[in-house]
Amino acid sequence: MKEFLSKIHLVEDNILEEYLSCWTEYSVPKNTIMTWKGDTERYMYFVLDGIQKSYYINKDKEHIIAFTYSPSFSGIPESFLNQSPSNYFLTTITDSKFLRISFKKHQELMSKHRSIETLFRKATEFLLSDTLNRYYELMAFDIETRFRNFTSRSPHLLQMVSHKDLASYLRIDPSNFSKLLGAVKI
Repeated sequence: MKEFLSKIHLVEDNILEEYLSCWTEYSVPKNTIMTWKGDTERYMYFVLDGIQKSYYINKDKEHIIAFTYSPSFSGIPESFLNQSPSNYFLTTITDSKFLRISFKKHQELMSKHRSIETLFRKATEFLLSDTLNRYYELMAFDIETRFRNFTSRSPHLLQMVSHKDLASYLRIDPSNFSKLLGAVKI
C-alpha cells in the first residue's frame, strides 16, 4: 500500500507510517454484500486480494458500475466522502482481503496532516478522471472498441469474473459479448 500511495503523492515517511498504522486488516468471503444500497459507507478499503463489484439493480437486473482488485481502493467512494446513503451495492466476487480505515480516522488524519489531505485530493482527482474517461468510452465507442480497451486494461478478469458481469460492465448484450470473445483476438 505504501508503494501504491507513493505513486499518487509523496508523503513524509513518518506521516505516512502514522497514517498506514491506522488501517486494519479485514477479510470477507466471496459473494458477500459489503455495502447495501441505502447504507452509508463507513470505511475506505484498500484491496490486498480478491475481486469486488459495484452495481445497482434495475428491473431485477444487475448493472455493473466497477470492478476493484489489488492494488486499488474499494468501497462506495461518494458515499464514503460525503457520508451519504449509497445508490448501489458493493459485493465480493471472490474471497477478499483488505486494509480499511474508518471515515472518522481518515478525516482526523487529513485534518492533522496537509500531505495526507493532498494525497487524497490527488487520488480523488484520478478517480474523477477515470470515471469521466469510462463514461466517455461508454458513450463514444462501439462495442468492439469497448471490448478491446477492456481486454487490454484488465485481461485477467476474463478468467475470474462471469461473462454476464463483464458484458454488463461494458454495456454489451451477453450474446454480443460471447461473439466478441470468439471473434476478437486478445
